[in-house]
Amino acid sequence: MSTSRILKWTTGAFEAVLGIPLLGASIIIGFLWFPLVIMLVLHITTLLLTIRDKGATTGSILGIVTSCIGWIPFVGMVMHIVSAIFLMINAAKSDQASREWD
Repeated sequence: MSTSRILKWTTGAFEAVLGIPLLGASIIIGFLWFPLVIMLVLHITTLLLTIRDKGATTGSILGIVTSCIGWIPFVGMVMHIVSAIFLMINAAKSDQASREWD
């Protein structure tokens, strides 16, 4: 499994946690919106590695958008959930780098 796929699973799991209504909001507000900055960096890193591995970039791009607008109360929650779904779907698919090792 490539590094980009591992990061997609990881960022997808983090997005799923942030999408839980009270828990996600408590984490984001409790840490003064810093989790959104951390997720932005993780999504950009995942995107760059995914491009290198010729994988699906939809989840990472959606994650970047989510990190930028995640501070909006209900929109952010929905976007975190949608991003988590797309990241997990993308992570389940094998990318070009993984196929070369098979």
